[in-house]
Amino acid sequence: MNENKVGIGYQNFAEIREEHIFYIDKTYFIRDWWEYADKVTLITRPRRFGKTLNMSMIECFFSNQYAGRSDLFEGLSIWKEKDPSGKYIYRQLQGTFPVIFLSFANIKATKYEDMIYKITEVIADLYAQNYNLLKENLLNENEKEYYRSIKPGMEEKVASGAIYFMANFLQRYYNKKVIIILDEYDTPMQESWLSGYWNEASDFFRGLFNSTFKTNPYLLRGLITGITRISKESIFSDLNNLEVVTTTSDKYQTAFGFTEKEVFEALDNAGLGKEKKGVKEWYDGFTFGSISDIYNPWSIVSFIGKKGKYDTYWSNTSGNGLINSLVQRGNTTIKSAMEDLIKGGQLTTELDEQIIFNQLIANTNAVWSLLLATGYLRVLKMEYIGQYKRKVYTLALTNMEVQSMFEVMIKSWFENITEIAYNNFIKALLMNDVDAMNEFMTEIALQSFSNFDIAPSASSKDAPERFYHGFVLGLMVELSGRYQIISNRESGFGRYDIMLIPKNKEKDNAYIIEFKVYKSAKEKNLEDTVQNALAQIQEKQYDTQLLAEGFAARQIKKYGFAFHGKTCLIGANTDKAKSLRN
Repeated sequence: MNENKVGIGYQNFAEIREEHIFYIDKTYFIRDWWEYADKVTLITRPRRFGKTLNMSMIECFFSNQYAGRSDLFEGLSIWKEKDPSGKYIYRQLQGTFPVIFLSFANIKATKYEDMIYKITEVIADLYAQNYNLLKENLLNENEKEYYRSIKPGMEEKVASGAIYFMANFLQRYYNKKVIIILDEYDTPMQESWLSGYWNEASDFFRGLFNSTFKTNPYLLRGLITGITRISKESIFSDLNNLEVVTTTSDKYQTAFGFTEKEVFEALDNAGLGKEKKGVKEWYDGFTFGSISDIYNPWSIVSFIGKKGKYDTYWSNTSGNGLINSLVQRGNTTIKSAMEDLIKGGQLTTELDEQIIFNQLIANTNAVWSLLLATGYLRVLKMEYIGQYKRKVYTLALTNMEVQSMFEVMIKSWFENITEIAYNNFIKALLMNDVDAMNEFMTEIALQSFSNFDIAPSASSKDAPERFYHGFVLGLMVELSGRYQIISNRESGFGRYDIMLIPKNKEKDNAYIIEFKVYKSAKEKNLEDTVQNALAQIQEKQYDTQLLAEGFAARQIKKYGFAFHGKTCLIGANTDKAKSLRN
């Protein structure tokens, strides 16, 4: 470890070394990557795990633009590597290859056209950096004309082949094949899914990636990083030379993130050795391959920089939009499992580490795969089950920081609702004030429900009901200290939607809530929908569990929530519900 100043947000390797910024030596990754000799490598790690810094390190080591910069590596492990004869075997490689280094980290757009324009800006900048090629006797007139056509806003078909042609030019100029590094490749893909233009984006990237990494005779090695492993069929079709390294792979296990040994040494050097136990509880828990006790660098550097102040440093950084959307819109199975996980429980499931964005809403296992890839879940154990040796994983939330993030995330769904209104809903519920509950739901439905949230999905017929279930469940979070909040569990002859069991049965009532979305073929109006919800509670005897636990019938309050678009109606027991339409 080489340290002098502790600084947050440094991602340029040369800058860190020149400015003597806190750095934990990861240069052995250069040796490992070079010796594995895979043609194209995709490495997935959660955000803020040093992906960009390691890619910058690779560039500084191999790029001929850093020829003669041995000072950046002196004293680090890669500079000390010797063969059996005692010869320094890697020093001769430093600064000897043409390197293309691109990052898609800032490619975020709500429209497809804006995303394409940002991509063309990145590619145009690459051409601008190598503008000296136009001044040499390298390119013919047609190639020079093509070179000048590379600019922001260029046609998609031109952009999709532009990296390929730059590799061609560089290989001819330096008489060496090119190393191509692409950092945060999946950022625009996640944005495209969230913003609804996934199909267009995947078509474009399929062409770009294939021309850059598959049909490119000028490529020496390719190195790609991202958070997720997007399915090969989606954007890497026919890319047979791709080596994929995920969080469960054994390759490069300690190259991204800090090991416990590295963290504890850093704490000792910073005079914070007494905080090891607390740091482990807060920030430990990531597992890469067979190595457990991996720490997020962002949190550790922040903790040291803040002189030992505990906070949710990693989870407070941007990048939770996709996770937020999936949990909020997830089905009852997902929400029920998340409740258990937040309480310290575990989840056992099969996983496919390939993320198929088109399946994220309909496929529960795809959500767990994404949460594992993004670092919010950790693997406790993996077992091979059955004749066909299916991989079954036991998962848990990664650490206290992640647990805190999810609790805050649920509350953030209602951030545009005043705290007074939020509290008033809880008060109205506990006082059995149906009119006040209806007034609250009317207000927030107009403020918070979007047509996208409540629209039925072709792949999920109960999507609106799942959304309302999740929305109301989120409102209940404030009661978690006073009530046991359970959803989608069996009682009597069916599965209720939400049950609130008071921790003090002498003081508080218990509650059963059933959700119904209005169906015109079966019901005349929302009043009918409410009555059907209440009738279901009675007919299925959802109060069986509560009665068995000693609650008197008068202590069990039953609510029916009926929804139609942005119209909400709530009824309690056999009370006549008051219709409040939006």
